Amino acid sequence: MDNRKLYGACALTSLLLIAPLVQAAADKAVPAQQSPAALNDHASGARLQLRWEVQRPLFTAQSTRTQTRFILTNKDSRPLPAQGWSLYFNCMDGVETGTLPSKLVIEQVAGSLFRLRPAPDFAGLAPGQTLDIVYYHPGLIIKMAKAPIGPYLVYDAAPDVGTAIADFQLLPVTRPEQLDKGNSGAAPVVTPQDTYRRNTRADLLPAAEVPLVLPTPLHLQAGAGKLALTARPMVQAASALAAEAALARTLFPASLAAGGPALRLDVGKVDGQTSPEAYTLNIDAGKGIAIVGNSAAGVAYGLQTLRDLLPLPGAGALSLPEVSITDAPRFGYRGFQLDVSRNFQNKQVVFKWLDLMARYKLNKFHFHLTEDEGWRLEIAGLPELTSIGAVRGHSAKPGVRLQPAYGSGPDASDPHGSGYYSRADYIEILRYAAARHIEVIPEIEMPGHARAAVQAMEARYHRLKAAGGKDADKYLLNDLNDRSVYKSPQLYNDHVLNPGLESSFTFIEHVVTQVVALHREAGVPLHTIYMGGDELPNGAWEKSPAALAQMKKHNLETSADLWDYFYDRVDGILHKHGLFTSGWEEIASRKTMLRGQHKLIPNPRFTQRGFSAYVWNNTEGAEDLAYRLANAGYDIVLAPVTKMYMDMSYNPNPDEPGVNWGDYVELDTVYDFIPFDYLKNASDAQRLGKDGLTDYGKRRVRGLEATLFTETVRDPARIDYLVMPRLLAVAERGWAPDPAWATEPDAAKAAAVHRRDWSGFVNQLGQRVLPRLDLEQAGVAYRIAPPGLLLDGDRVLVNHVLPGVTLRYTTDGSAPTAASPLVTGPIAARGVIQVAAFDRNGRSGLVARLER
Repeated sequence: MDNRKLYGACALTSLLLIAPLVQAAADKAVPAQQSPAALNDHASGARLQLRWEVQRPLFTAQSTRTQTRFILTNKDSRPLPAQGWSLYFNCMDGVETGTLPSKLVIEQVAGSLFRLRPAPDFAGLAPGQTLDIVYYHPGLIIKMAKAPIGPYLVYDAAPDVGTAIADFQLLPVTRPEQLDKGNSGAAPVVTPQDTYRRNTRADLLPAAEVPLVLPTPLHLQAGAGKLALTARPMVQAASALAAEAALARTLFPASLAAGGPALRLDVGKVDGQTSPEAYTLNIDAGKGIAIVGNSAAGVAYGLQTLRDLLPLPGAGALSLPEVSITDAPRFGYRGFQLDVSRNFQNKQVVFKWLDLMARYKLNKFHFHLTEDEGWRLEIAGLPELTSIGAVRGHSAKPGVRLQPAYGSGPDASDPHGSGYYSRADYIEILRYAAARHIEVIPEIEMPGHARAAVQAMEARYHRLKAAGGKDADKYLLNDLNDRSVYKSPQLYNDHVLNPGLESSFTFIEHVVTQVVALHREAGVPLHTIYMGGDELPNGAWEKSPAALAQMKKHNLETSADLWDYFYDRVDGILHKHGLFTSGWEEIASRKTMLRGQHKLIPNPRFTQRGFSAYVWNNTEGAEDLAYRLANAGYDIVLAPVTKMYMDMSYNPNPDEPGVNWGDYVELDTVYDFIPFDYLKNASDAQRLGKDGLTDYGKRRVRGLEATLFTETVRDPARIDYLVMPRLLAVAERGWAPDPAWATEPDAAKAAAVHRRDWSGFVNQLGQRVLPRLDLEQAGVAYRIAPPGLLLDGDRVLVNHVLPGVTLRYTTDGSAPTAASPLVTGPIAARGVIQVAAFDRNGRSGLVARLER
């Protein structure tokens, strides 16, 4: 949790939300006859140039801070006025506020929204003039995710008009003083040499030795022959398997004539396998193809395996290897969470990821629909949730829309800051997922991370109150007399749902009822709703008259008791609808103190209530929390931040996208995750005092989930980059049994087996899995990692994390293109060597550089 000072009280925050109208300053700044639009265009976003740069970190015995600067250049023919304007921007982890040497003042508006405005002695900025605006960030800036984003200009005389500064860039972080990490212990920059050494953990395999199926099946027996596909297979399936039959037909080129071998799809008993997702796949040169599943889902997974066995698109003669496969998943829960609240994505993006989930046998879609920065689902009877809670943009008046966040800027029509799924959209998503045997688990965040709902319902209250409505406070979520002092990691102090208000539970009941109705209308079962639970800030509720009255009424001694009361009520609402409660680990935990430090322990109150807790925290002493909760009787889903968070950056390099508050997560970091013993390779000191899973606890582990939060994700291509190919390692860990290296007690033997298996996995990705996506034109802009480079005498050695990918190089310092020479071995040429990997469509990956 962030322990920096709270920036102002609620009253100050409300004042700062309204850009003050200072008439004298406005008169001085611009001609009085100008319209607000013309006024804001004057020396505005269209004519200002803004750059941002890390200068250097500053280390003292007490703290670390980073000196940065804005470089503001006036490209207009007229001056930027001395007074009467503000420059707004978002900054995720905050900045130090106050008056700056540049005679500007930096202020927090609310949360991550800040602004620069002129101090009284600011002289303006003449045409062509540049101003250095030096200021400071708390802590060490390693990732550019901490940089300002989404700057825009507002004039006091037109306080509702914000104009984005289009000419805005982040300058690269390359100089030694910029990269200085002092004695912080932060990971160093990854060099091409580091990458080369890491890549040597795998061997290049010939095509014939590359594993055929991902994720690895339970049993695979290869035959001796091949089934030639000179014509499209004839699909035979019962009407109940119509969707699977349709999928089967899409696997084969439409150019093939009809009349090929039989492809039989059946639901039947898979011997020895109780999972409903189990299947058998048999390919016989004489008999054709047969897939039998314990359910339709099993049949669908058998078809995805059949897809893997097909030659890559564009191959000459089509054939399938004779093979007999019996397969079933290790875990019944294999999930992917997509956050569409912080940055919205339309339903076509959701469809794309549902298709990818189905392809790699993931079956739970955790749909993160609500947050501080956005409510993304239409709820009948509460239009403000989407008319206000789903819209971000600049406004001088409170209660009109949410403030800009994560770079969404001033425009309320920004497609990622604003947007929601209509009831019809959501029903369409549910049916699309169900057809692919994927369960949608909607998330309604509470009691923290609820600012969008809190703000929307307060706006509803004020609107109805002004109109004399009787039930204005029916769905109010915040105590208007609350004087609690707290701050969330996202820097909010007004975002918490209040359990002291009966209206909070009325709201929850209404939302749950409507979500249940949507699933019923879609004809798609609903088993659980994810009810949040994470990161309630310390101090919340403690000075709320409503919360204190609730505590007195029910003889509750602490806010932890009030937490239990809240989730007891929430669980009762869900149970009334036949649902069980899911949420973050905190719903199964009790907050307490140990030696003056906050600590989470298993909460004895809810162990028999059927809660499903998703455990993200495996850091800073909580490495074994998931195991302790499982051992205590809670059903858990493993979602550890250091292994399964797809928004974590791959490495510490400043220009590598993503965040780093939890860890860095490379492809092998995910692959090496051992669900039942993820402390196996930790040091003795790290394991000391930590619990392992008991046999009972193992039975409580439902599975695992990859998580993508989208603070740094606006473009859908960034989702591709962060999630793929790491999601493929998640699929492998969720489906396949423990590999031998995970349970081998002999370290040397385990290392040898690991090298064999890891080589198989990365060759599979590089030679089969990702090329298939390329050639099918699946539109997945997965991360193509930079090559490794190592100077070896008079030659440069080159390798890649995915052996077998195409590598191209240049020697003149230019970036390689699809026409550059191929890397066929060590590079003997001299000069500025630059190397990049390319996909099957000629798309380039990150470039590695070495001078010699």
